[in-house]
This record gives sequence, structure tokens and C-alpha cells, in this order.
Amino acid sequence: MLRALPALLAGGFACGASASGLSEADFFDELPVVLSVSRLSQPVNEAPAAVTVIDRDMIRASGFRDIPDLLRLVPGFVVAYTRDNSWAVGYHGMADAFSRRLQVLVDGRSIYSAAFGAVQWQELPLVIDDIERIEVVRGPNAASYGANAFLAVINIITKDPAQTPGAFVSVQAGEQGMSGITLRHGGEQGDLRYRMTVSAQTRDRFETHAPNGASIGEETQTYFVNGRADYRISATDEFSAQFGLSVGDWQAGYSLAPEEPPAQEVSAQYVQLKYRRATGADDEWMVQAYFSRNALDAPHVTPLVPPLMLEAGGDLVQTRANVELQVNQRVAPSWRMAWGAELRHETVKSKRYFDTDAQLEGVLGRVHANLEWRARPDLLVQGGAMLEHHHFTGTDISPRVAVNYTLAKGHTMRLNVSQAYRSPTFFEQKGNLVYYTTAGTQVAQVFAPSDPLRPERILSREIGYVGQYPALRLQLDARLFRDTVYDYINNGGTPGQFDNRGDFTVRGGDLQLNWQPVSGLRLSAQFARAFIDAVAAIDKDLPESTPRNNFSLLARYELGQGWTASAGVYRSGRMKWLSDGDVTQAFTRWDVRLARRWNWQGHEVEAALVGQNLGEDYEEFRDTNIFSPRVYGSLSLAW
Repeated sequence: MLRALPALLAGGFACGASASGLSEADFFDELPVVLSVSRLSQPVNEAPAAVTVIDRDMIRASGFRDIPDLLRLVPGFVVAYTRDNSWAVGYHGMADAFSRRLQVLVDGRSIYSAAFGAVQWQELPLVIDDIERIEVVRGPNAASYGANAFLAVINIITKDPAQTPGAFVSVQAGEQGMSGITLRHGGEQGDLRYRMTVSAQTRDRFETHAPNGASIGEETQTYFVNGRADYRISATDEFSAQFGLSVGDWQAGYSLAPEEPPAQEVSAQYVQLKYRRATGADDEWMVQAYFSRNALDAPHVTPLVPPLMLEAGGDLVQTRANVELQVNQRVAPSWRMAWGAELRHETVKSKRYFDTDAQLEGVLGRVHANLEWRARPDLLVQGGAMLEHHHFTGTDISPRVAVNYTLAKGHTMRLNVSQAYRSPTFFEQKGNLVYYTTAGTQVAQVFAPSDPLRPERILSREIGYVGQYPALRLQLDARLFRDTVYDYINNGGTPGQFDNRGDFTVRGGDLQLNWQPVSGLRLSAQFARAFIDAVAAIDKDLPESTPRNNFSLLARYELGQGWTASAGVYRSGRMKWLSDGDVTQAFTRWDVRLARRWNWQGHEVEAALVGQNLGEDYEEFRDTNIFSPRVYGSLSLAW
């Protein structure tokens, strides 16, 4: 029975599936089938929320080698490398260094940090070459994924081992300290399919010296290994296991901030197990369990006032243990349902950030259901909800109702109303950052534990349109939204304490277009416009935390004889990054890629030359973070 299921279901449920049977041509000729919105397999025009698909062709054509950069291809997203080896990713405002309001998944495994809500992109044991595609739900999706699915969900789906047979080697080298090597081997023995990847990556993000003459240490060396094995037990049953390990030796620090540690050692590990039984295209159940651990060690002692020495090191260990059940079934000819439950245990330990040697921990429990009713051939009604109990904030429910109406063949309107919650992180609730001298004398308290916080809540209203224009070879996806955020959590006390500051509104629209005007040429364009209406008492910088306009365009052209050329244009308006970020001025970034593929002695070879930001320097996150033009080359060999 498994062999008869659609290719998109072969990799698992909504978070763990791969598109092993589809090519990029399939994605363009037909609307993409997505699994990340309602946990049901649906074409994008039938999904209850807006979704963007970044497929393999777009990933390759972009020339990006860091996963967060790929989100520049999604309307409304802003991306910046911050400093100290971390990334900032925002969607329509509230953007800071931690990405606390985004749920990020890799094959169904949540990767945001329990301590800060941040996503540790830089230590994720995953290379871009192993990504099958990325589905980005643009808007709240807590009805399917609970807390943190507040503004958007980013679901990274890796390649099925069946897609990676044989050996693969990729080498990159270029300016600004950029180099990397990836080795992968995949194969199968009977009903067992497997792949193993090892990689080493080096980066040095910015110019060594900032415009003010200060020095910035950002050179990183990160090594990782990951593997996956899928075993087909029977025609209906399959077992999958994954693991990953990464270690990093990173420079950090800023010469004008001597309290910042100048070096960081990081490590991350995870193991993930999944059992799935599928008795039909719409009938299956899945049990998944995973455990992850992330650790940071940044020892540092710096002069304060002689002879005093300041103990300013950083230490942090986080773990997550998660078990989940999901059931998909067709309950009647016109009804489908996905339901399940999840239990999670999280721990955080950090002397620096919580001023205690004790381990903090919490338990989260969830039950969810999404129901789809095809009332008429042209009318689809969907509803869903997540009931969640969080260790800080108690019990909340996040519902969603959506109606998809087909106006005419290829033209669908969508109405969506949903509610989502975001529970406070460990640091927001219990953070206690105190500086001591090496003799144990307290110097300053930067953050103090907060009074009990209420969860943030968002009420989202959306009107969407998905259209196909075969004569023009064009697909269009448009969305207008109005979101009201309640009980916004922000830092406003002295010493720093978080509290619920008030309510505000975010409104605007997204537009994405895929167009193939002639054979061999493809264009993907994205545009977003957003406004935040908030009073200064909530956060004076909040209205500026999203650019008024942002735009991107990726063009790919097949030149023939194995040659391919692509170019990307990324335009972001002026914005203010919250927390410790600065105002960054509007910029336009131009990237180009020229590549050729050929066969050599039975091996598939690709050589590419990539230029990034082939224009003026621009600022990222801070006005001292200068991203200058740079070039790198890559060579890959598969056999």
C-alpha cells in the first residue's frame, strides 16, 4: 500500500514529508501540494492559509549557502546576520535577534530555543544540499502547531534517502572567509534506504573593522554529521530514524563592548524516531519521538577597573524531549480530518542568564484537530483548533476557520480567521542576568525575573487569492491581512524586566508571482507592504520594526549546453531592529550565479560562480555590520 501512496506522503505527515516523486516542472505546471498548513495534503489553493514553497530549483538558483538567507524569497520576511554568530529573521514586524514568534521545524522537529525562543540556525546540523524544499505558512498557524506558530511557520523538509543514491561531494571557496566541503553517501539494501552527510563550513560575515574603527570578530568554523535511515517493514508500515551532531569553534565579540566573550564553543545533538502506518492515501497514523540538546560555552574574564576583573562568560545548556501522535483519516466521502496529541519536556541551565546553578524545566501538552469539509465542488470549509497547556501560562485554545471558494477554474478566494498564542520564554519569565567580579561582588543587574506574564495573543483576519493563468504561464498568490496583537511582551523595566505592554494592529498585504514567459526562463517575484499601528508606550520602535515595502525577484534562465544563469534582486525598506538592533537604511542587493552541468566519465559535475551583493555595501541589523560585495565558487560531483 505504501508504494501506491502519492509521492508527497512517502516521507511522512505534514512536518516530515518529502516530495520525492515531483520535479520542479511539476511544481510549476500544477499548483504545489503542501502539508504544513492543516497537516493534510492540499494544493496551495485549498490550504486554509497562505503558503510559499521554496523548491530545489529556487534553492540552487539563489546561490545562498546559509539557510536563513533563503527566506529572502518569501514575501514579508526580513533577514539579517546579527553578530556573535546568530541570525535575525522577522515577518511583518516585531523583528529582533531571537525570532521568538516563528515556529521552525525540520522534518517535524521543532528547533527553536526554549531559553530565548531563538532559532539556532548557525549550529543546525543540516546543509542546504540536503533540503528538498521549504514550506512557509505566512500567518498564524497555532491551530496546527501551537505556541510560537504566532506569525509564521517555516517547515524545512529534507531529502528522502531514495533521492540521494550514491556519493556526492561539494566544495565551496570564496571571499570574506567563505569555504565549505560536504560529503554525502546514500544507498539501499532491500527495504532499507539510508543517507549520511558530513560537512565543514567556515564563514567570516563582515568586514573585520566597522566604520567607527571598532573590530568585529565573526570567523566561525562549524562541523557536523547527520544521517537518516528508512526501513519499509511491510506494505503499510515504515520506520524512520535520524540523528545529527554539530560542533563549532566561533570567534565573537566587539571591541567597544569588552564584556562580550571573544570566543564561543557550541554543540548540538538530536535523535529522531518515527513509525508510520498508511492504509490509504487519506488514512494513516504516525508516532514520532525526538530528543535534542544544545550547549554554548563562552568563558571570558575582562578588566573592569583595575584591579577588578569582570566575570562575563556565557554558559547555556538546553534539552527538549518530545513525543507526538498524529492520525489522518477520511471520515466520509467529503470529510477529511487530522488530529493528534503532543507532550514535551524542556530544560534550561545557565548560571549567567538565570543566576542559579539549578536546572529550570517545564512540560507542555497539546491536543489538536483539523477538519476539512468539501460542501460543494467549488466550496471548501475548514476548521481547526489546538488546545495547549504551557508550564508558565496554563491552558489556551487557538482556533481557525477558513473558507475556500473557487470563482472559476484556476481562481480561488480564501477567507481565514484565526487566533494564536505565544507563551513567554524561560528568559522572559525567569531571566536574571547579573555581572559579578571574579571575587563574587555584584557589579550590575541587567535583567531581573518578571512578574507572571500572560501569553501574547494574535487575532488574524485574511483575504487571499490564488490564480492560475495558463495562457500567460503565470501563477499568482495574493493576501490582505489585518492582525491585532494583545498583551505584547516587551522589556521595559530597570533592571530589565519583561511585562505585557498592551495591544496594537499590523495590516498589509503579500504578493507572490511565478511566471515562465518563454521556455527556459522562470521568474519568481515577491512583494510585501505592512504597517504597524502602536503607541509609544508599548514600544516606541515597534512601528518601524518592519520595512514599509519589501521586494525580491529571482530569475533563472537555461542557456543550453548545460549552462544556467540566475540573478536575484532583494530590496528592503528602512526599518528598526528591536532589542539590541539599530535602524538599518533601505538597501538593494544584487546576486548572480552562473553554472554549468556536464557528465564526466559517468559522473554528474556542476561548477558554479556566485557573486553576492554586487553593488553598494549595506548594513545588516546594526549600523556597524557592513555587508560588502563578495564572490565564491563551487564544484560538486555526484556518482
